[in-house]
Amino acid sequence: MLKKIRVVTATVFLLLITLLFLDFTGILHQWFGWLAKLQFIPAFLAVNIGVMVGLLFLTLLFGRVYCSVICPLGVFQDGISHLSARRKGKKNRFRHSPAVSWLRYGMLVVFIIALIAKVSILVSLLDPYAAYGRITSGLLSPLYRLGNNLLAWLAERADSYAFYTTEVWIKSYIVLAVALITLIAVAILAWRGGRTYCNTLCPVGTMLGFLSRFAIFRMAFDRNKCTRCKACERTCKASCINAANLTIDHSRCVTCFNCINRCKTGAMKYTSRFGKRSVNLPADKESAHTSDNIQTTDHPVQEGVQKGRRNALTLLATVAVAHTLKAQQIHVDGGLAAIEKKKIPKRNHPIVPPGAVSVRNLTAHCTACQLCVSACPNGVLRPSSELSTLMQPEISYERGYCRPECTECSQVCPAGAIIPITPADKAGLSIGTAVWIKENCRVNRDEVQCTNCEYHCPTRAITLVDRNPGYSDSLRTPVINKELCIGCGACENLCPARPFSAIYVEGNARHHLI
Repeated sequence: MLKKIRVVTATVFLLLITLLFLDFTGILHQWFGWLAKLQFIPAFLAVNIGVMVGLLFLTLLFGRVYCSVICPLGVFQDGISHLSARRKGKKNRFRHSPAVSWLRYGMLVVFIIALIAKVSILVSLLDPYAAYGRITSGLLSPLYRLGNNLLAWLAERADSYAFYTTEVWIKSYIVLAVALITLIAVAILAWRGGRTYCNTLCPVGTMLGFLSRFAIFRMAFDRNKCTRCKACERTCKASCINAANLTIDHSRCVTCFNCINRCKTGAMKYTSRFGKRSVNLPADKESAHTSDNIQTTDHPVQEGVQKGRRNALTLLATVAVAHTLKAQQIHVDGGLAAIEKKKIPKRNHPIVPPGAVSVRNLTAHCTACQLCVSACPNGVLRPSSELSTLMQPEISYERGYCRPECTECSQVCPAGAIIPITPADKAGLSIGTAVWIKENCRVNRDEVQCTNCEYHCPTRAITLVDRNPGYSDSLRTPVINKELCIGCGACENLCPARPFSAIYVEGNARHHLI
């Protein structure tokens, strides 16, 4: 029964977190965005005291429940391990192995040093939540969007607007490569050894494993019932049960309840460490216990499965409603005409999302999970390719501009790298400054009048003045008031000059109000 509850709960958590990275409507984040804030490393970086205390208390009370239920990468490994177990003759493939303490604590020390030294790339690579986020957004998101576009095409043929097409493009080949390598490495380890990654490389698993040594509730042997059949050891994906000595390494146990589910004599129990301890019995009495002690509870199991199905149907209905609402919004908004692709200008200073406060703050807190990149409806956020900020979000305006009323990225960040802001806050927040390139401007290059930059500037920071004062038929060129520019990129994106815009935005190292 305990295993069924864990499996259903973990599946719901994994499905919801996956949808957070796949959903491009922004509606699911309003309901389930709190799941991202429950992740250990983002909560630590955001100094979210409530979540941190809650997770530590949960571990001290029940053991590493976080690893088996809340962490998406951990649940994903369980899925891979389950598929491996379904192979013929491989259901009991595990055996006890000693802990590789030097590697576990060595990786933890490296992670702590990276946090202190603000080596963001190491923090990003070792954070299990961020690793799963990159796998989902880099590998699954394009497939998800292609599937959505197929449904939109079919719906259009039926005169329905329940779905709408969305652009499918690879935002970063670096992130794609890192996600693919991570997926292959984690999948191989899980396929062959279950929770090998969690108990050797993951710093979160090591930290929580140290606390779980002192957990109040944990797995224990009932020596009066144990026959030393080793069924528990062979099904332990953490390889932490030694059936020969009747010992359990609680620092590696992820509280999956596989051992309880497999034990035929009821010798494995999840009980309080302060409860009454059983005593050893002679070997002949120990072996006398048989499967008569097995208790089955078909009804609760059936109820758990039915509950899981209801949750899955609810999620599917939620996604359908989200798509329909967003489709209606797009349908009534005429939007902008398609603009040909441009080349990315070389910026001296990167543009970081509104709410990031500064480049330094973003670098110190971001785990490069790609949640903000996935949530951006304007197509301006993409992962950085610079080594110092590798895979962290930065803004570029070839495919759109940062609409003043949009605050999606600030609402979804769980790590405090982008703090929540309102549209009113954003309207006066300068994240960059526009720069005019005289040689690229169509007025100078083609001798034709263009007013795009002035017309579309939301803060009236761009004014057109006579290129040749005193002439009534003089063409006009832009002058930028840097005190009013917020760096939204409307001028850069809508500039008709090709291949580079005549106006581009340089990022501000620290954001400020105009």
